[in-house]
Amino acid sequence: MKDKIIEYKGKFQKNIKKYFSTNILFLTYVILSVLIGFGLRTFTVGNVFALKPLLADITFVIIIGSFGYLIKPKNQFIYFISWIIFYTFLGVVNSIYYLFYSSFVSVNLLSTISMLGEVGDSVTEKLNLYHFIYILAPIILIVVHKFLCKKNYYFNIAKIEKGKKMFVNTIVSGGVIVALLIVTLTGTEISRFVKQWNREYIVQRFGIYTYTFNDLIQSLEPKVNSLFGYDDAVRKFKEYYSENKEKSSNKYTNIFKGKNVIFIHAESIQNFLIDLKINDIEITPNLNKIANEGLYFSSFYPQISVGTSSDTEFTLTTGLMPSSSGTVFINYYDRTYEAMPSLFKNLGYYTFSMHGNNGDYWNRNTMYKALGYDYFYSQDSYVVPTDKNDMDYVGLGLSDKSFFKQSIEKLLTIKKENKNFMGTIITLSNHSPFSDITKYGDLDFSITYTKYLEDTDEFGNKITEEVTDKYLEDTDLGNYLKSAHYADEALGQFFDMIKENNLDENTVFIIYGDHEAKLGKSAFNLLYNYDITTGRLKSIDDPTYVKIDSYAYDLLKNTPFIIWTSDNSLKGEITDVMGMYDVLPTVANMFGFEVNYALGQDIFSKSEKIVIFPNGNFLTNKVYYNNLKDEYLLLTNEPIETDYIEKYKLYSEARLDVSKALITHDLIKNVAKIEGENNANK
Repeated sequence: MKDKIIEYKGKFQKNIKKYFSTNILFLTYVILSVLIGFGLRTFTVGNVFALKPLLADITFVIIIGSFGYLIKPKNQFIYFISWIIFYTFLGVVNSIYYLFYSSFVSVNLLSTISMLGEVGDSVTEKLNLYHFIYILAPIILIVVHKFLCKKNYYFNIAKIEKGKKMFVNTIVSGGVIVALLIVTLTGTEISRFVKQWNREYIVQRFGIYTYTFNDLIQSLEPKVNSLFGYDDAVRKFKEYYSENKEKSSNKYTNIFKGKNVIFIHAESIQNFLIDLKINDIEITPNLNKIANEGLYFSSFYPQISVGTSSDTEFTLTTGLMPSSSGTVFINYYDRTYEAMPSLFKNLGYYTFSMHGNNGDYWNRNTMYKALGYDYFYSQDSYVVPTDKNDMDYVGLGLSDKSFFKQSIEKLLTIKKENKNFMGTIITLSNHSPFSDITKYGDLDFSITYTKYLEDTDEFGNKITEEVTDKYLEDTDLGNYLKSAHYADEALGQFFDMIKENNLDENTVFIIYGDHEAKLGKSAFNLLYNYDITTGRLKSIDDPTYVKIDSYAYDLLKNTPFIIWTSDNSLKGEITDVMGMYDVLPTVANMFGFEVNYALGQDIFSKSEKIVIFPNGNFLTNKVYYNNLKDEYLLLTNEPIETDYIEKYKLYSEARLDVSKALITHDLIKNVAKIEGENNANK
């Protein structure tokens, strides 16, 4: 018996040695591919040593690699290097993309790649060497290939390799691992994999290759939606809207009926700027004044996905969530929506949007028609300097100051020709990368203080010296604060012109930040934890230390939302959490019209307030839930019920599902059509 064991052991070792020596190129391809996936997780979502994503990566590259055995050995290199280059591309692109969006690239986003030219500085400014470490993979494979050529490897392998047999054995091996993975999946993992609205979760649990393959399948959904659960989508749609018909009045109902309204879309203005002083200088004095004079929502959160500003516009005007597959403005512009411009238009309002950027950016020229805007005053409607050194050219294009000044003339014409109007004014200057510092004005962050030295004078007193600290100069945070200060100054000038021209009469102004500025955690550490007396960040043991963990960082992404009228009839701070999808139902209540499909709620209703984020996170006045970690942070000392988290997880998933179904399958149009046909046949 012992001899047989030794014999089997010898044969096994011999076969293993033979396999490794005759499959060097394939094994190199597998190892390098897995390392790319491993590296990407390391630099993004973590979960480095988790078994499932590692096995998923191995399975994917083995199955793909198995087809290489159907090619003659001398030509296999071309096949494997092609895939390695593709995996390298995935690594580099997703690593850079995650830096900006904390998410991963979707096939549907390829149509937006042309827009990178306008924000190129924002990209290149934050690049690091580790974003390109994946390039080592094809280089290594080429080196291995050259070595094998010198050793006549391919000539020798061609004599003994049985390609079809190796293909079958390899793909079966991959299939076995797939089966093992499938049987270990939980219901939650399967559900999130299918829905794919949390991209980080998919990569963390299944690896970048499985995510990319799944995304490719999902990207076909808009084009062949009838093949992807249309009947189930209709059922969910009808059930949801039949059960959620809450309509109630409150003291704000019809308060603005018959008034005009102008929305000011304040680019990248975050809420931490309100009342912020650096060296006793107010960063946003005009916004502070407007907030004090109006109704200020201090816990307001955008709900953006990868479409950033366009997601904000979509969610604000429709009350729906952004798409989890591509962006609505690019991929779903040809749908029917119940949107704010259309609803105001039905009341006899003239509807318009103003923006000093290219009208094709985010496909606004086309999408605005679907939303119901009568006219879009884009870049072509303004005088924009061609010289980037011109003082009226700030950041990505036309300066906010010039934009507002030119917009006043247009607003006067609109007021003269229309009884009522509803418009959106989109600013531009405060867009990243916040590098036009020579045009932001003379904002000096220098802090001078008295420093006590170790030495003493002849009377025993410690010697002091005046020290000037410029810790914010040439930092991301410092540049952002200067940019925001400039944008605030332009906003102040705009309101001065509004009042001078009586454009504030019978008009409500709603100002909101469209999304966060994409500052890193280090910026907030600098803001809250810098100690000027030491010139260093405070120790974690310092009683004044502010912890900036992932929860604090997410909660700092809120932006101001202010409703302002010149008579200051509405004043005060609302601290309840509010999402962008709550704007439409809130405005509808105040202006006296109904909405049928918004997923948010009138913020003044009695319902518990909840903000759902596209990745499945949610925020209430009591907790912030992280979907990726399946953890939550209590925000009050008030205990929560045992089923509180589960209740709102289901609540959030239902709304995300309905929003996706409505957009993907064009359900507002299609369900109305079906019901109309049914009524006609009765």
